[in-house]
Amino acid sequence: MVADEHFVVLIPDNLPLDVAAPLLCAGISVYGPLRYYGLDIPSLHIGVVGLGGLGHLAVRFAKAMGTKVTVISTSPNKKKEAMEILGADSFLVNRDQDQLQAAMGTMDSILDTVSAKHPLLPLLELLKKHGKLFLVGAPTQAHELPAFPLLGGRKLVGGSVIGGMKETEEMLDFAAKHNVKPKIEVVAIDYVNTTIHGLEKTNVKYRFVIDIENTLKPSSN
Repeated sequence: MVADEHFVVLIPDNLPLDVAAPLLCAGISVYGPLRYYGLDIPSLHIGVVGLGGLGHLAVRFAKAMGTKVTVISTSPNKKKEAMEILGADSFLVNRDQDQLQAAMGTMDSILDTVSAKHPLLPLLELLKKHGKLFLVGAPTQAHELPAFPLLGGRKLVGGSVIGGMKETEEMLDFAAKHNVKPKIEVVAIDYVNTTIHGLEKTNVKYRFVIDIENTLKPSSN
């Protein structure tokens, strides 16, 4: 493959290619807003909504930046992984009203990685005054955005998608330096149809990577 040098990034030697691949999509999608919106300050308390492909990397990048991280999820059974494996400081079940009530007004910013429609009001209530909610998930249905929580607390809602070449190279260097790696499952090319069914059932932790070099057989034609 031949490419213009302006659109090629250097993969650090200590990042295996199978690990680096998801960073070029999910990695930059969460690293970008953390850097761009100034969420990389160690004194900040960052919430991460969702613990999937984007969310687990958001936790790892935010922790590597020195921030306090709270994972917000609908699944109580993800608490152990969020805290013991990914290093989150705390965990909220967003269907538990007592937990939400206790955490109201405690977070500086929230990174919402969920790609399905869900209520934004509970998230806005978790923010401190002048807090910021950033969307990186892309639901097919539009969110409902209540105005009064924004007005009363001078809160902001923004978004981000992927990143430029300079930012992507910076992200890879940061990941290599701080050992930020996605959780992946490497699969053979002839396993692709099965992986698609796994994605439909959300049965993956957290990114499939196709091993093309070792499993794609040359055509006999």
